This record gives sequence, structure tokens and C-alpha cells, in this order.
Amino acid sequence: MGPFKSDFLRALSERGYIHQITDAAGLDARAHSGVISAYIGFDATADSLHIGNLVQIMLLRRLQQAGHRPIVLMGGGTTKIGDPSGRDETRQLLTEEQINANITGIRATFARFLDFGAGPSGAIMANNDDWLRDLQYIDFLRDVGRHFTINRMLTMDSVKLRLEREQPLTFLEFNYMIMQGYDFVELNKRYGCTLQMGGSDQWGNIVQGVELGRRMNEAQLFGLTSHLITTSSGAKMGKTASGAVWLNPDRLSPYDYWQFWRNTEDGDVGRFLRIFTDLPLLEIARLEQLKDADINAAKEILATEATRLCHGEASATEAAATAARAFAGGAAEGLPTFMLNTGEPVLIIDVAIALGMAASKGEARRLIAQGGVRLNDQTVTAATASVTAADLGSSGSARLTVGKKRHGLIRRA
Repeated sequence: MGPFKSDFLRALSERGYIHQITDAAGLDARAHSGVISAYIGFDATADSLHIGNLVQIMLLRRLQQAGHRPIVLMGGGTTKIGDPSGRDETRQLLTEEQINANITGIRATFARFLDFGAGPSGAIMANNDDWLRDLQYIDFLRDVGRHFTINRMLTMDSVKLRLEREQPLTFLEFNYMIMQGYDFVELNKRYGCTLQMGGSDQWGNIVQGVELGRRMNEAQLFGLTSHLITTSSGAKMGKTASGAVWLNPDRLSPYDYWQFWRNTEDGDVGRFLRIFTDLPLLEIARLEQLKDADINAAKEILATEATRLCHGEASATEAAATAARAFAGGAAEGLPTFMLNTGEPVLIIDVAIALGMAASKGEARRLIAQGGVRLNDQTVTAATASVTAADLGSSGSARLTVGKKRHGLIRRA
């Protein structure tokens, strides 16, 4: 795809984001000739976004870096329904108060990645509840629903996969793609938005929105999707033993966020530097040529740059320094910490779970059996081993290590 004339699409192409575009030549010409507005929707199902949302956040950042206007669409209305894409079960419905609290939590993340200032490229945060809540449903179905055929909707992956697995799909969820298509029409009317972006699993919904704009308003709209990110070993990006990699610091510490990136597989370093950092492409090309032990330097740069974008300069610097001290063997402030009541020994497998180093007792036992758990640099050989007051020594702390890269502190309560 390409070569592109617009800075925006050229940057997306060079950094490896683009999966599909509805009309690549038309979008390129539009982006080359003036400022465009583009949006991505985010449902407010939690009070923080996670790593799985980061490609989309970076797409909006690339858009703004190229001089265009990003629109963050919070799904205050569609969250009341739930997107069936990629799900086997009906999503738990949230109250309006829960949704609004989640939007407040998510807003802080975008403020770190985008500039919401005035000017033609200043980012906008919109909420589709502003127009969805006041719809007269019968009128809406007459005006908008008539442009969607049941035949076509049944071919959408979000619907087809649920039906093939004989999982329930409520009529409420079935309406989701109609609502999403209507969002594009409303954003075009309110803000002149001409581009919707999203992950490749959203392609069908995005195309429906493009067609709906043409049918209802004769608007020329565009769609662009990014690749769904998997690791070199085939795992889904952002899935760890200890759960989701959240973007808000109250959900996941900057140090643990830094460690997530530091643990990147060797084969993913260059690709992740292009997608998830602002480093120049020439510097990335140099870093991804590093081999063997030298690749660790590139991983540390990736971790620090990604953490800087998400949590700021100070947190990134502190996380890198904490990791360096932990690697050198010293007790380090900022590591995940377990407080030990010195009168009661605690099983090491329970400490590992509490520190987020294992997802279950079974996994902790396997790690110990494989020789992958160390207490104060001594290999733990038995699943029944405990941490006692004697292990804390005169310093009042002990260090638990899982593998080569995960460290935690155990301290006297």
C-alpha cells in the first residue's frame, strides 16, 4: 500500500499500522490537501484502558502529529449495550453512574497522549450518549435502521461467530453496529469527521458507517483499520499471567508497566518501537539490528520510551533506575512489595501470587519445579517453602525473583 503523499498515511505505513483502507487514494488525497478529522470509539467498560487499546491511542497520536484533528469518542451510550465483537458471552450491563466514573478515569490517559488545546488539530473528546440517549427509537429505526439488512448483519464476524458457537446474542447487542454506524454520521455532521479508525476486527462495522454516511447524507467518508497485534510467539498482545496491562497508574504501577515492555520477545523489539514509541525510524533500524545480549539495551529503551508516553518522564526514569538497582542485587524502592507479619511464615507460592508474579498456585508450583523462583538469590526447591522473619535479615527485607526479570520485595510489617 502506498507510496502515500500525505504525511499521515506515510507515517502509518512506515511504522506498520495499516491493515485495510476503504479508499486509500481518496483518503490520501484528502489528508494531503488539508486538515482532516478522524475518530476512534472506546467503550467505558472499566475506569482505565489497557494495552489492547494502545495501538488505537497511538493512531490518534500519529494523526495529530501529522497536523490533523483526533476525536476520542467515548461510548457513554453504546456501553449501555455492549459490543459483541470478539465475545462469547453477553457483557454485564453497567449503570450510568458507573459509565460516567469510567469515562473520568479514562480521560486522564488521553491527556498524556494527545493535545486537547485549541487550534485546527486540537483533540476533541465526544460522548455518543449525547445523541443516542435522546433518540426516538421508532423514528431512529425508520431513518437509520432501514439502511441495514439482516442478511448483511448476519455475515458480520461479531454476529456470525457468536451464533456458530451457539452463544446467546441479545437483540440489544445486535443493535450495536447500527449505533456505531450512526455515530460516524453524527460526528461527520457535528465536527466534519470524515475518517473512522479501529482494529481489524472492527472493519465490518466501520464499512457500515461509511456506507450509512453516503446513503443518509451523501457524505464521502473513509475507514482505516490497524493490525491486531500478536507477539512473535503468536500470543495476543498484552496478556500476562497477572492479568491485564492497564494504562492508569492506580491500576498498574509505572514500574510494572516498564517491566512489561522490558520483557518483550527479541523478535518484536523493532516492530514495537515503531508502533508504540516516537523514536525516529533510523534509530529504530539501528536498535533492531542488535543481537544476543545487546538486544536487552533496545528492550530497555523500548520500556523507557513507552513508559514516558504513558506515565511521564519522571515515572519512566524512576522505573528504569529501579530496574537497574534490582538487577544489580540491591533492595529497590518502587518494586512491588509484600508486607510480612514476622510472627507468621507465609508460603512463597502465596507471596508470588500476591506480587503478581504468578496467576495461580498451580503456576507458582510449576515455576518452583522448573527452578525459576529465587529468594535472596537462592533457588526455591520446594512448593511448601515459606518466607520467615529470618529471611528478612537485619535490613528487614528480602527479594523474591521469578525468572530473570521479575523482582519483588518482602518487607517486615
